[in-house]
Amino acid sequence: MASKSLLDPELLPLLQAWPTVTLTAETLPRVRKVRSELAAGDAPLPDTVTLETRHIPGPTGAPDVAIKLIRPASPRPGAPAIVHFHGGGYVLDSSDPTHAQSVAWATRFGATVASVDYRLAPETRAPGAVEDGYATLAWLNAMAGELGLDPARIAVAGESAGGGLAACLALLVRDRGTFHLCHQQLIFPMLDDRTASRTDLSPVYGEYIWTPASNHFGWSALLGHEPGLDGVSAYAAAARAQDLTGLPPAFIATGALDLFTEENLDYARRLMAAGVATELHVYPGAPHAFMALAQADVSKRYARDALSAMARGLGA
Repeated sequence: MASKSLLDPELLPLLQAWPTVTLTAETLPRVRKVRSELAAGDAPLPDTVTLETRHIPGPTGAPDVAIKLIRPASPRPGAPAIVHFHGGGYVLDSSDPTHAQSVAWATRFGATVASVDYRLAPETRAPGAVEDGYATLAWLNAMAGELGLDPARIAVAGESAGGGLAACLALLVRDRGTFHLCHQQLIFPMLDDRTASRTDLSPVYGEYIWTPASNHFGWSALLGHEPGLDGVSAYAAAARAQDLTGLPPAFIATGALDLFTEENLDYARRLMAAGVATELHVYPGAPHAFMALAQADVSKRYARDALSAMARGLGA
């Protein structure tokens, strides 16, 4: 493999525990089932936080949105909030596997975390998922008094496809002008459908976890057509946005072996050129989803950097 010599040796157990699977229309139901069963075995949450499932009004003409609300057991008034999108290539998973991260945010920052169980593709095309996120943000603002939230301290965050949705939500919020986001936390975000149609990418990108073949499937499922065509909305692929001015400060992190490395670097460059305060980290030897192996040194460095950035973004 082209990138084997570049891989952080500490991350080898991750690749053994999480073998690379190519997603197709035929394999998708089975992969969804397996991942759902794995998520069901997660450890219970500590008694320092509460977990509640809410079904909130969805976008006009769409179903209610299910969100998982994780909050401190003893919340303080004027607390920050985080709208969180899980990963899964736009076609997989729910918010359940991300509870540990939400617990860390709730515990460290006193934050209310609203993890969005957005509608998945191909059953729902873009911009359905990001509109589910917008509905969640609208609900948090409407419920700010009851929940003890500060509407000026609401951030958006996500990993992989969730990072792409977080970036799209930041654009949507800016353009509609009704609500406010104080920070965007984009972790190896899936930003650009054109990556799925490129033939010039280095072979060191995307050999593990999330491959070019799965990326092509994910984008095709979300868009309903071949990725890379003209006319794709920035609310589906944030990298398509022509204007990045006026967006909230951003933290972007990716691994040097991730399929999304180049599109993440380019988005960070464009944010900085547009006058958006941007912090960028690229972790050597790290493939997609590397921090799932939390005990690796590179994952610890990422966790330190990401928590520090979220603290600054929330003013916590």
